Amino acid sequence: MKKRILTSLEIFVVLVLAFVLRELVSNYFFDALILFVSVMASYETARLFTKMDKYNYTYLAAAFPALLMLSNLLGLAFDSTIGLSFTLVIDVAVIIITFGATFAIGALNRKKLFNEMKIRKVDRSMTTTRFAFNKAFNTAVAFIYPAFLLSLLTVLNHLDSLTTTFPSVGKFGGYLSLTVLLFTILIPVFTDTFAFFTGSLIGGKKLMPSVSPNKTISGSIGGVVWCVLLSICTYLIMNAIGPINTAFAAAGLKIWHIAIIAFVGSILAQTGDLFESFLKRKAGVKDSGKMLPGHGGILDRFDSYIFLPAFLLIFFVIMLVII
Repeated sequence: MKKRILTSLEIFVVLVLAFVLRELVSNYFFDALILFVSVMASYETARLFTKMDKYNYTYLAAAFPALLMLSNLLGLAFDSTIGLSFTLVIDVAVIIITFGATFAIGALNRKKLFNEMKIRKVDRSMTTTRFAFNKAFNTAVAFIYPAFLLSLLTVLNHLDSLTTTFPSVGKFGGYLSLTVLLFTILIPVFTDTFAFFTGSLIGGKKLMPSVSPNKTISGSIGGVVWCVLLSICTYLIMNAIGPINTAFAAAGLKIWHIAIIAFVGSILAQTGDLFESFLKRKAGVKDSGKMLPGHGGILDRFDSYIFLPAFLLIFFVIMLVII
């Protein structure tokens, strides 16, 4: 428990420092944190796949978030000519092209693949071409989960710069990205913390015992309820600050918006947690890694954040189009 608390404090300090540097120096500091988390989470995911006999190119999966980061930053930098939608299309194209190239290179290197199949004791009825396709496909899955989904945090980090694609961004007075990132960080924290306390206090029927035996239905519901309440409190605190109040009023960001964000976001945070637990069960391991003492790997700590950015991006894009 002591290791877990110390590691949690270290993570908290890193996040606060990233936010401070983002606001005082450049938002690229937050991009650097996103890239680190994405690289390590992708590496750990690929290793889980390998333990599940879903063989892949582990180091390519780990390096891919850097390619996505470059794609996103270039697209966002040229907002006036490219725009957000085209940037996301480029991301999908990069995934498809890299998958195709990986398959082609692997299929052409039959001797190396054949030796690997012997070492891994792969079913002899499988051809080298089929094995090459499977490796490329499993790697491409890691390109999407978690790499692409986490890369959307980069877009959220630069929402304020999309003034050409969304002229209404200006109504937020430069506080849009900060607001979205703050709730992105807090929603899983609120959910995980109070799901644990509520579940420990009330107990009851297990949520998904075959995947995560310690999680209860009462804890899950408590996590959602407290997340909504605390997110609303966070909004009220922010709204009490003069410039932010003016920005929220101009943009029309209301309490009920935050309630929806927190409700859906809390469910997605728990879904991310459960999905990673499912992968670990299939892989037969307790933790995805050992980088964070008391927590396990990077994926273990940030699994709740993987599905959340996509929802928040969609929500605020719709809002920016409407207002």
